[in-house]
Formats: sequence, structure tokens, C-alpha cells
Amino acid sequence: MRRGLRFAAIGLDHRHIYHLVGENVAAGAECVGYCPQTSDPRVLDGFRERFPHLRPVERGRLLDDPTIDFVVCAAIPVDRAAIAVAAMRAGKDVMVDKPGAVTDAQVTDIERVARETGRIFSICFSERFVVRACEAASRLVAEGAIGPVVQTTGLGPHRLNRAIRPDWFFRPETFGGILTDIASHQIDQFLHFTGNADAGIVASTVANHALPEVPAFEDFGEILLRAGNASGYIRVDWYTPDGLPAWGDGRLFLLGTRGTIELRKYVDVDGRPGADHLFLVDGAGARHIDCSSEPLTYFARFQADLRDRTATAMPPGHALAVTRLAIAAQTTAHRLGGRT
Repeated sequence: MRRGLRFAAIGLDHRHIYHLVGENVAAGAECVGYCPQTSDPRVLDGFRERFPHLRPVERGRLLDDPTIDFVVCAAIPVDRAAIAVAAMRAGKDVMVDKPGAVTDAQVTDIERVARETGRIFSICFSERFVVRACEAASRLVAEGAIGPVVQTTGLGPHRLNRAIRPDWFFRPETFGGILTDIASHQIDQFLHFTGNADAGIVASTVANHALPEVPAFEDFGEILLRAGNASGYIRVDWYTPDGLPAWGDGRLFLLGTRGTIELRKYVDVDGRPGADHLFLVDGAGARHIDCSSEPLTYFARFQADLRDRTATAMPPGHALAVTRLAIAAQTTAHRLGGRT
């Protein structure tokens, strides 16, 4: 009888580590330990509160343990590539939080080591993989509900929560910039829903409109991209007001040749309770679909890929293609002048 998969958590610097661990456990894997090293003690406290049965283990021991099959990581973004490379060289597959890297050199290192070691490197794009409405949209598009998707509009507003952000969050060299960081979600969704393996950046913009006292920070960004017969527009920001009952009103609009889909991922400002709202318009009419019971599939597929050495969770090369595009958008972005 084949034993279950075992994994470790390394890089407890962002709260996304909670769903990286929790969803992998829910999908059947066993978390055997975590490295307690962190830049944000509040993340570590939250981790211990959610997973009180897990034990802290020194990082080197986790990497050296031959019974650990994969590592999950939500370290400071600039550190994720090195952790992933070390894990792959130790014979482990890897799942990291977005962004998986913040420079082209880091992407090249990850790609080379993954090829040399035969290990799987995957990025958990949580705005798709941990959003049930996105799962439903993927199913509907695959079934041909709106025809081929020819344009996407992805909106990724976030609440700043400035008081609880660690210092690295405000330094572009450590978090990568707003497009490398947040907009990687929307680039992932563009490629996924239009069925493209890569794209081109037509134009990109960044700005710091509201935090002049932190001049290197960016609180607004946008991207126009194209691939094949499809185009996409992305807008991300840190302006979510405190009055919204969610951390951001994330939306995705899919334009198909025979219909449209709109996702209200985290809140419906029109008053419907809960999250995961999908609005489908097709030849039969317009309707709202509650997606709150739609199963999440990424984590189970990732684990199946580890066992079978397949690529069902995401196409080969997808994670790094998204990362390269996000970095390209960031490095070529026009910066607008700020205002208070």
C-alpha cells in the first residue's frame, strides 16, 4: 500500500501559509513540521493557533528529511526562489505563494533546477485556486457556456492594513512591486481562461497616489496584455476602504463569443450574503449562481501530480510564464506622479 504524502512548511512570513498548509492537509497530505523562522511574529502566532499539533523543526532538518515529499512556502517574496531551489535540490517538490520570484535571474534559477532535478515547482495563485467561484467559472468555460474567451478584465483591490504590515512589504526589492506581486493573480487568470501559454505586455503603469511618505511603494498598477486572439486588462490597488466587509472587492469579467461571466469573489455589494458569486449571461438569459459549495481542486490535483509525475494542477511552465510576465510588466511600467 502506497504511503500518504508528507510535507513541511518553510517560510512563515505571509498569512497565505495558512491555506497552503490547511488545504493540503484537507486534500490528504500530512504536514510533519514547520520552520518557525519568520519576519512577522504575528504570522507565526496565527500559524500556531491554527495548527497547534504541528511541531517546529529546524529548516535544515526538514530539507534533509528523505520522508518529506514536498515543501510549501510563503516566505518574504525575494527569498522564495532560494528556498524552492534548496528544496528541489533536496529531492522535494515545491508549492509557493505568489509571487514565486521577483527577478528574471531567480526565475531562470528555478527553471534550471526544476529541469535538472525533475521536481515540480508550482505557485498557488490563491485568487483562482482558493476561490470557489473561479472553480465554477473554469468548469463553465471548459463546457463552452460562453464560447471562447476573447477578453478578460481582472480587478484586484486590496486593503492596505498598514499598521500590521512588516517592513519588507514596503520595499520593492523585497516584495517585487505591485505588478510582480498582486497582478500575477490576474495574469494567471488571463492565460488560464483564454487558453494561452504566454502573452505579451502591451503597456503597464504603476503609481503611489496615497503614501508620499513611503516614496518607493506603489499602491496602484495596471496592465494591458495580449495573446493570440485574446486581450486582457488588469487593475490592482491598495485602496479598499474600511467600510467594505471584505479585504477587497475582487472581480473577474470573462467576455466570450456567446456570453459573459462576472465573478464577485469575496463580496456582493448589492447585498447577497457570503462570497463566491458568479453571474452568467448567455442565450438563455441572465442568472446568479451561488458557488460557495463548488469544490476546490488545485491541491488534490497537485498531490496527484506528485504521485503520478503529471501536470494536471497547471500546465507545464505556466507558473514561471506568469511570473516572467508579471516581472516584465513591473520593470517596464510607466510610473505616474503621486498626489495626496
